[in-house]
Amino acid sequence: MDSLTLTERERHTAVAYDAMYAARARGTLTSTLYARAMGDLYPHGVDASSSCDWPLLGTMVANLRLGPGHQLVDLACGTGGAGLWLARALSARVTGVDISATAIRMALGRIAQFGVPPEHARFTVGSLIRTRLPDQYAHGLICVDALGFERDRRAALEEIRRVLEPGARAVLTSGRSRTHAVLPPWKEQAASVGLILDAEQERPHEPQMWQRLYALWIQHEAQLRTELGDARTESMLHEAHARGPSLPERQALVVTLRRPQD
Repeated sequence: MDSLTLTERERHTAVAYDAMYAARARGTLTSTLYARAMGDLYPHGVDASSSCDWPLLGTMVANLRLGPGHQLVDLACGTGGAGLWLARALSARVTGVDISATAIRMALGRIAQFGVPPEHARFTVGSLIRTRLPDQYAHGLICVDALGFERDRRAALEEIRRVLEPGARAVLTSGRSRTHAVLPPWKEQAASVGLILDAEQERPHEPQMWQRLYALWIQHEAQLRTELGDARTESMLHEAHARGPSLPERQALVVTLRRPQD
């Protein structure tokens, strides 16, 4: 997707994420703080700026059920670590899609690091609701920590269904309040777009990880400002102060959806 096809909101989002990835590439502090927050659950090679940990990677392997040569889509892939890790582990092919052109360039530069054949990895700019991938393209799809930022959840799920081939699965992370649910249950959300809920598994350790990470961001504000700059640090601190108080009520989930056989 070139910039001319982006909506105004998508352009603003792309600019913000481009700045984030460019800032984080200037040093290692952000990765170090994620590693400290996750402890021994942190998959160092993946280097994700998300809740992607060893348990989540294991759940993806188990629930996707991909075979050698199968096509995986990493939706909102960031710098590509999770998708490339899975492609290597499962001898699969991966296509990563992200709205940030900076993240896509970084992902392309990491293919050799994972030992994935260049012809088995592709990264392209696109959004959650407009991937620009062909119909029934994927044998499996992952989306980590991105659905909650998409205002049109139904459109994103419809795009996921379109991209999946019949019988293929998508593994998504999701969160909701235990006391003030806004969206319908996942079974209803899936059914409304023609998908089947295969599994809904809680990740009880994830909110505590975010609590530790936000505390580390606040504690290391001065170092973050030096490495990332004031604008990016302010954004991170805003997230920490805005989301931190609601974490005790957060229910973190990994959801597996399946496109039925047509």
